[in-house]
Amino acid sequence: MSQRKGAEVSAAGIRPTVVDVRPEGNIADLLRERVQKTPDSPLFAVPNGDEWSDITAREFEEQVIAVAKGFVAAGVEPGEHVSLMSRVRYEWSLIDFALHYAGAIMVPVYETSSSSQMEWILSDGGSTFLLVESDELKERFDGTSESTRSQLRHEPWVIGNGAVEELTALGADVDDAEIERRRGLAGGSDVATIIYTSGSTAKPKGVVLTHSNFADLSRNAANVMKEVVSPGASTLLFVTLAHVFARFISVLAIEGGVKVGHQPDTTQLVPSLGSFKPTFLLVVPRVLEKVYNVSEQKAEGGGKGKIFRRAVEVAVEHSKALDAGKVPLRLALAFKLYDVLVYGKLKKALGGRAQYAVSGSAPLGLFLGHFYRSLGLRILEGYGLTETTAPITVNLPSKFKIGTVGPSLPGGGLRIAEDGEIEVSGIPVFKEYHNNPEATAEAFTEDGWFRTGDIGQLDAEDYLTITGRKKELIITAGGKNISPTQLEDPIRSNLLVEQVVVVGDQKPFIGAIVTLDTEMMPKWLANNGLDENMRVEDAMVHPKVVEELKAAVAKGNEAVSRAESIRRFIVLPVSFTEASGHLTPKMSIKRANIVKDFSAEIDSLYNKENPGGISL
Repeated sequence: MSQRKGAEVSAAGIRPTVVDVRPEGNIADLLRERVQKTPDSPLFAVPNGDEWSDITAREFEEQVIAVAKGFVAAGVEPGEHVSLMSRVRYEWSLIDFALHYAGAIMVPVYETSSSSQMEWILSDGGSTFLLVESDELKERFDGTSESTRSQLRHEPWVIGNGAVEELTALGADVDDAEIERRRGLAGGSDVATIIYTSGSTAKPKGVVLTHSNFADLSRNAANVMKEVVSPGASTLLFVTLAHVFARFISVLAIEGGVKVGHQPDTTQLVPSLGSFKPTFLLVVPRVLEKVYNVSEQKAEGGGKGKIFRRAVEVAVEHSKALDAGKVPLRLALAFKLYDVLVYGKLKKALGGRAQYAVSGSAPLGLFLGHFYRSLGLRILEGYGLTETTAPITVNLPSKFKIGTVGPSLPGGGLRIAEDGEIEVSGIPVFKEYHNNPEATAEAFTEDGWFRTGDIGQLDAEDYLTITGRKKELIITAGGKNISPTQLEDPIRSNLLVEQVVVVGDQKPFIGAIVTLDTEMMPKWLANNGLDENMRVEDAMVHPKVVEELKAAVAKGNEAVSRAESIRRFIVLPVSFTEASGHLTPKMSIKRANIVKDFSAEIDSLYNKENPGGISL
């Protein structure tokens, strides 16, 4: 149950737990219990040349305790706020659990944050200690204001310069009993961490998450996802741990006894998958789209594009036939052939052992869901926000529906308000916004359910489908309500498209802004007989590129009626980035900023005398 007053009134709408809530428990208990269950089983693996070296549950806890002692010796008090700014790496989880054992509260900072963003999180979050990954991030901290720098009670520790070793040495004389005392101080309703939202529509808010949010949710999620999360399973994390999605999975892995590796460099992801061989992946849809697009262009470049395209058609048809309950012999034989010619190579690229991929952050799309399913990779799409400790819903291995984000997890509740907004309650729901009682009050209904701001539908089996974002609904001059994501997601799956932003609020028709994927563009250009070194400014007006983009937009239009379809779009010679203020740290678009900064380009789409952009 959520700790908020009034949530108990709606208990009938919350799915029963399968593992009892432990009011006195905390996140640190998960590690202690894991050590007791499987002390010598690997819980982590770290790179060792081209191989990986395992770290057992017992070894991990020993390191956690040693670092926790260092925090105690440095003066970190129970309940004190400590920030960490680092890419995904083993030390992230080590420091996270060391802070739990020391009784402190982690306030993570995205490694991509600017000095000003960093300053806001440190100052509003009240952090008095800081760890950073590198000297470069330390310099970014040095760029914050004097008042922010002066609130630290210790010089920032730099992980790359031996911070873990320094803390271990510092705490050598701290008594074991003190760590055990601190480890048990927090109860389920106590604050475990404060994670700042990505700030896609306003200044980031500090989401206060409790020990129960993580611990009780992990116990219940692991119980219904045993096929994915259990001893012997493994995953390679490459999504930032500063975001709640990967952070929750890292805690869930402790509960489930899953071996975790880390790869911060996505350019090295494919070889790392090949050597680590995970049994499941944690992904955002863009990663799956990239894998597909790279494979398609590689086949085209090797003269096997026709075979690849036919293999894809067979894969999607095969998956749909499985849903229908019968695979015709002709299809089964074709599928077997392409399994040898095409699918096996793609499976190998994912490490060869992956059976599941837990996907969140954005919709994947039916096409890729069916395609990967026929490769033997079940995409378990889920839905959640920072305020729901990541998953409020997820498709289950025993029953998943492509195109939905699954049912609520045990201990969570879903309902749809009269205006279509998704409201949630139960174990996953956060406690409050830090230092922001007004925003907290606004976020909850009178009976204690959290207003997500998303719009969705529940089917007869309570599987949720997300249809849009409430604040992003576009109302045309003709009064038509349109959810931009319905159009954007299919278009963005095209390998030439990096980002697409649908516009048209109070305009006579729907338009769009498109940016090109400069990483994929050279390969596409070469495969289409063009200069792979062509400048973006030249590519965006080349007839072949324009035709490909028109086809991508037309594909997006297939999902909506004529009145809701994109009539004109404009291609920009830029990329949206976090530094430019157009993307959040998790790479979601900041729609309001983009519409404001490119208002002139948008207005040109609707110029009656001399309209800009490209017409369909």
